[in-house]
Amino acid sequence: MASDDVANLADSLAKTQVDEGELSYKGQGLKLDNAQSVEKMVKAIEEFDGLRALRLEGNTIGVEAAQTIAKALEKKSNLQCCHWSDMFTGRLRAEIPPALVSLGDALITAGTRLKVLDLSDNAFGPDGVKGIEKLLKSTACHTLQELRLNNCGMGIGGGKILAAALTVCHKESSALGAPLQLKVFIAGRNRLENDGATALAQAFQLIGSLEEVHMPQNGINHLGVTALATAMQHNPQLRVLNLNDNTFTKRGAIAMAQALKHLRNVQVINFGDCLVRSEGASAIAETLREGLPILKELNLSFGEITEGAALEVARSVQHKDQFEKLDLNGNSLGEGGCENLREVMKNMNMADKLGSLSDDEGEPEEDEDEEDDDDDDEEEDVEEEEEEEEEEEEEELEEGEEENSELNQFSTPPSAPRTPDVSSFLSFPSPDKLLRLGAKRSFLIQQQVDVSDVSKTVEAFLKISSVYKEDDAEVKSAVLESIDAVLSKAFLTPSFQGLSFMSSLLVMLGLLKSEDKLKPVKVVPGHLQCLEHAVKQSYFPREHITVLNAFMARPNKSLEPCGSARDRLQSTLQKLKPES
Repeated sequence: MASDDVANLADSLAKTQVDEGELSYKGQGLKLDNAQSVEKMVKAIEEFDGLRALRLEGNTIGVEAAQTIAKALEKKSNLQCCHWSDMFTGRLRAEIPPALVSLGDALITAGTRLKVLDLSDNAFGPDGVKGIEKLLKSTACHTLQELRLNNCGMGIGGGKILAAALTVCHKESSALGAPLQLKVFIAGRNRLENDGATALAQAFQLIGSLEEVHMPQNGINHLGVTALATAMQHNPQLRVLNLNDNTFTKRGAIAMAQALKHLRNVQVINFGDCLVRSEGASAIAETLREGLPILKELNLSFGEITEGAALEVARSVQHKDQFEKLDLNGNSLGEGGCENLREVMKNMNMADKLGSLSDDEGEPEEDEDEEDDDDDDEEEDVEEEEEEEEEEEEEELEEGEEENSELNQFSTPPSAPRTPDVSSFLSFPSPDKLLRLGAKRSFLIQQQVDVSDVSKTVEAFLKISSVYKEDDAEVKSAVLESIDAVLSKAFLTPSFQGLSFMSSLLVMLGLLKSEDKLKPVKVVPGHLQCLEHAVKQSYFPREHITVLNAFMARPNKSLEPCGSARDRLQSTLQKLKPES
């Protein structure tokens, strides 16, 4: 063997991790386009006796390469774990379904009995779910214990296809005397919305063996949450329930609280950023007082919960011996409420179990509770109208798709999302709604906002910036692009009244009293973080920085919940302030 060949083989072996029963190419950044590019991998697979796990994460695999790998897998009957997340980076979406079909068919041919199937972080959309539909229905998945499909862009249509496949898998495995015992289901950031979540809830109810369910950031409101709540009651071994960043409102929260009364093995509940509101939090507290004896973690952050309900929640975990963490950050307690909450936890010898309260939004106005109820009804009515429209469009599409389904195997499913609605986002902003507007979101929002109206321009800025998330790169980018689109259009319009904009913004942030008695918004960190971004842009007038800096330097209760964001903004303003 030539010395170069020996060196290449040594290098290949060094990079390829081989644990007991596992062959791993994880994170190697390989670009595998054709049969030649996977020759070494195929040889390693073929020569690996007793292969039980194959890791392909962090590479990019084309159709021909996938077909060649699949051929090698046809004789690997012992394979149990397919760790195949993030393996289509840079591929056309049309390439992914046939690649998945090839790999899935190989597993079926081999007679594998899978335990783990991880296809997370592959943006394959509904068509990708069609690519694994046959595999999920087959005997290869009758033994499946973990299904991980995080951040795959499944959408409503993909959620329905997935639910139907899991239902078939359970029914056929049950008929053979060994029903599907799925334990872990992960599908965050998939825009499942109510219809997708409801379809999956029906499958979950049938399966009944779930121990962990993770479905954060899916645009689900109280209708879908209620369906999931019903399903969870039928999964008595449930340990972890993560529905972070969906929209419960009190109706969904109360439904979930009722469902949790039927469960005794839950250890982790994450309903953060779910807008559970005070009534929902009180209902959850009641459930905690009566049940969930081995609960370890509870996250009810950023839910517009007021002091009284927060104290109820705190007291409800007092006698839970295994309890480790309570997260009530970002709610509406006020300075006094935060101190009272800390005191209650201290008196229960649980002070170390309480998470940070640094992002508390302050006490609500006296009439705000009533307004919240009205907002619930109005928001839910809007959402239900949107769902009815979506259902009508889906029915029309389904009629046309039935005739063509055999001819066009990988066509977009009938329940593809309808045209995004900027008005809906600006009326009831959420990160998911912003992302659903697609690549042209900043242009669409810019066109919608009438910059000749200063108050509407300020309102748009505050609505968009309210969904800013520092730790979510996709949402952060979408927010800042949209902010730039609106403000650049405004400040670069000759007739735009810049000083009036600044006055109105200061009023809405609670930094300046209004002659018209306008009610300020609840200031959240996103408002100040987006403002910090804006002042650094070329479109932002330098003369406004001095004004803004003067007001930000004054003590003000409205900004107290946003300490770190305020400090960063002040620091930036100081650096940018024109020299006198």
